[in-house]
Amino acid sequence: MKQFVYMDAAASWLKPQSVIESEADFLANSYANAGRGICARAGHVDTLVDESRKTVADFINSDKENIVWTSGTTDAINRIVNILKNTYSDKILTVAVSDLEHHSARLPFEMWANNSGCNIVVMPLDKELNIDKDNLPLADVYVITAMSNVIGVAQDVELIIQSIRKINPNAITIVDAAQFVVHNKIDIKKFDCDFLVFSGHKIGADTGVGVMYIKNPEVWNVDKFGGGMVNRIMDDGSVLLNKSPEKFEAGTLPLTQIIGLKSAIKYLSDWKSGHDLIEYMYDELSKIERIKIFTKRDASMISFIVKDMHVIDFGAMIGAHDICIRVGNMCASWIHKKLNIDGSVRISVGPWNTMEDAKSVVDVIKEILK
Repeated sequence: MKQFVYMDAAASWLKPQSVIESEADFLANSYANAGRGICARAGHVDTLVDESRKTVADFINSDKENIVWTSGTTDAINRIVNILKNTYSDKILTVAVSDLEHHSARLPFEMWANNSGCNIVVMPLDKELNIDKDNLPLADVYVITAMSNVIGVAQDVELIIQSIRKINPNAITIVDAAQFVVHNKIDIKKFDCDFLVFSGHKIGADTGVGVMYIKNPEVWNVDKFGGGMVNRIMDDGSVLLNKSPEKFEAGTLPLTQIIGLKSAIKYLSDWKSGHDLIEYMYDELSKIERIKIFTKRDASMISFIVKDMHVIDFGAMIGAHDICIRVGNMCASWIHKKLNIDGSVRISVGPWNTMEDAKSVVDVIKEILK
């Protein structure tokens, strides 16, 4: 394969060697199912899964019992919707969303509303395209995108939730941290949210594993049933469930990916940032008259359009130079509508990128648009 420049980190990270090696070692030397056996090998897998859970808990300043494995952010949000459905089956909830949302964070609630299960209200954005915490609507549930995958600016989650509590002390707060977790420290105690989710593949882990933090797991009804969650089946047919996190983890877990996630978090923790690359490209692209940039210089990514050129055409042309960036609506239709555009071009960087990569991308863009 030819050498290429990969600047689509916001979609998915390239996998570090430490993750590849930890997963390969597990598959070759330690594989067994978790929570299903009493032999030494099965017990060792239980220990590995527990160690990964502890790593995630420490990473976000949580307790292990609050960390539930999912297949990713999309799965986690859909599961939260079903948890709410099963817990509030006799009540129509009002859910507040915003135009910063990725499809996976908002569509499950929109579909629930379409089936008359909840009502949707939209939180306004201020002139800087941040959630306007001073003009929040009254709702039962608030979905907070901690960082847009188009705008790339961290929201002040702690202050937003404090503002929500003043409006409704009993509100349920859900934080989508899929982009936020890459660039910002999560302190779940300071956030004081009820749910928080992110995906492993955004931080260098494998696809197929994600994290769902639940503040008070024992107050929620489960969303699915199966092996591993059951303590006992009672004589009357009722089910006595295990405590969290097992009560939310029916079925076989994505063991290989869970074990790789521990290595990914260590890798992420050792990464300083790629802001120097973003700032260099921002400064250079700002000089090109045909380019209109929508992000700030200190954002975690660059989003722009090229005047008089469709984003797909631009993507094809830059892709022909072995450069991988993202073009389209980024599964974030609402913020593109807010910007009055159909799609955008997005450049995002990871630990593997160098200043040489940044200069190559700028040179190719200049060549295409000259």
